[in-house]
Amino acid sequence: MESPVALVSLIIGLPLLGFLINGILGLSSQAYREKKSLIGAIANLSVFIPFLISLWFFISHSSGSEAIHAKLFTWIEAGNFSVDFAYSLDELSLIMALVVTGVGSLIHFYSIGYMSHDPGFWKFFAFLNLFIFAMLNLVLADNLLLLFLGWEGVGLCSYLLIGFWYTDMSKSDAAKKAFLYNRVGDFAFLIAIFMVFEAVGSLNFDVILANLDAFTGDALFWVAFLMFIGATGKSAQIPLFVWLPDAMAGPTSVSALIHAATMVTSGIYLITRLSPMYVMSPEIMMIVAVIGALTAIVAATIAITQNDIKGVLAYSTVSQLGFMFLALGAGAYTAALFHVVTHAFFKACLFLGSGSVIHTMEHVEHKLHDKGKDVHFDPQDIRYMGGLRKYMPQTYKTFLIATIAIAGIPPLAGFFSKDEILMHTFNMGFGEFAGAMYFILWGVATVTAFLTAFYMFRLTLSTFHGEFKLPKKVKGAEGAESYLHESPSTMTIPLWSLAGLSIVGGFIGIPNFISKTFGGEGAINWLGAWMSPVAADIPLTLSIPAEWVLMIFATAVAVAGVYVSFRMYGKGQQEESDEAIAKRFGGLYQIWKEKYNLDEAYEGAIVNPTVKFSDKVLAVFDIKIVDGFVNAVGGTVRLAGSLLRYIQTGITTSYAFFLILGVILVLTMLLF
Repeated sequence: MESPVALVSLIIGLPLLGFLINGILGLSSQAYREKKSLIGAIANLSVFIPFLISLWFFISHSSGSEAIHAKLFTWIEAGNFSVDFAYSLDELSLIMALVVTGVGSLIHFYSIGYMSHDPGFWKFFAFLNLFIFAMLNLVLADNLLLLFLGWEGVGLCSYLLIGFWYTDMSKSDAAKKAFLYNRVGDFAFLIAIFMVFEAVGSLNFDVILANLDAFTGDALFWVAFLMFIGATGKSAQIPLFVWLPDAMAGPTSVSALIHAATMVTSGIYLITRLSPMYVMSPEIMMIVAVIGALTAIVAATIAITQNDIKGVLAYSTVSQLGFMFLALGAGAYTAALFHVVTHAFFKACLFLGSGSVIHTMEHVEHKLHDKGKDVHFDPQDIRYMGGLRKYMPQTYKTFLIATIAIAGIPPLAGFFSKDEILMHTFNMGFGEFAGAMYFILWGVATVTAFLTAFYMFRLTLSTFHGEFKLPKKVKGAEGAESYLHESPSTMTIPLWSLAGLSIVGGFIGIPNFISKTFGGEGAINWLGAWMSPVAADIPLTLSIPAEWVLMIFATAVAVAGVYVSFRMYGKGQQEESDEAIAKRFGGLYQIWKEKYNLDEAYEGAIVNPTVKFSDKVLAVFDIKIVDGFVNAVGGTVRLAGSLLRYIQTGITTSYAFFLILGVILVLTMLLF
């Protein structure tokens, strides 16, 4: 390809252009704000055209061929330090670009219907475009500093989008919480960038990966560890995951974009990009795997107890991200990326499906108010739902497909990616470093897989099966079912598109052992072959029978989770079943329901002491020392001025006297 610069510039520049057009014109013209069709068209084309260009690059590229480099200009040049605004399109970045722009396009299209009545329609799409611009910088950058620009950009955009309805303090607080928790991880990441430059003298990925021997053993560990801390912030892992469930305060399409397909996968992308460095440190890989497995099981147990439809999906996202980090820690970088892709499909479908449900429940509330009924309920609480499949058949069918996919039922997408992670984790148990621990982590992941199938079908069955509960639970809501309706086509078309991808998406990573079982010799795992030049995967050493046993066992675990969920929630009897679970698990269930009191622990251990220290020490230091010094300087100048004013008499002879005195003083100094 002779000159990819222009096309790469379009991939990066069009979302930025969409942000500028809608942002500037929306700010300056009330008439433009009313043109919602035009605003939506500009925002959608700003993402869809980059998707088409990325698809063209993807089709033109063959695995193992040289990466496409596009330098736009030199960004920073100081001494021997030089960083370009340059992008690299290889196997990893092309996959990520397709996910970001492809799923992003569907979410943009969905948002036209979902946000149609919002007065900030123009601003919402401007922020969405800016987010896509930042995310594309992150995944296409050919150096760490440009990646960090995108990394900070998505953090800023998440703050703007989560707090989009900022007049509601709970939503504003959620945005601030996300911003602050991400800053903790970002600080660690920034230190790692400094350490990389000190060791290698460059921030370009090609140079870093070609000079890994420049790192001493300790330096390699700390760089990898600090980058992992950065990843725990962006990708919501213990101990920095508590921001993500609160981030559901934003519009549902924001939840789908940020927390299913893009921002939260940044950490997985970063570690996969630097996978040759991570495989050189078994200790850091073990840390990554343990944190991933622990996050997965903790979030899954919390999800069982939640009644907010988006809250369940939020903790599900945290849990699935834990699966991805477990894969990274098991040396299965391609499997982690595989789960990133499939998760983008079915989780975006689930979030958008929940948005469709919320959209209808809010419509019911508005209609009841229009009838003069003073009815109030939480439109996201599944305890007021039930029986919606009768009124929202398309939303129900797509939601069910995505639920089957995330549960890991074959042959849908989640089955293949989840099975790949479990298999690689089990395989690491036969390794030389901490093998027994990986067997334990495999057990934890298997339990999490059971819980995933259970709580996702609990959500689906409680929402769509049984009877519509609102009229019986809320006084004045009689006849509310007459206001239930299916969402418009701008919302259902993306749902069906994502549901279709949830069905077929897993076929890009069909395990090779299936082919070998029936005498095939070629690799049928397309994604594995595609990613081989850039992902430093630790190969499987399991026998073919062992792989079959593990796959069948994983499937049986998922089916068991579905079966138990149907037994308990199949007729929509949610509250009775929740009470039965609470009675069985007792105090443990209460711990799950209270989310392990992690927010309270952070409040007590970090927030309150910081506030008290600020009040008792920093405020006193500011008033007594800082303000005192400033006041002393001002007082000294004032005193000097008050004394010197006495020689300002306004008499010419006095000034002449001091002039002559000054000349004599200068001459004396020169002579002696």
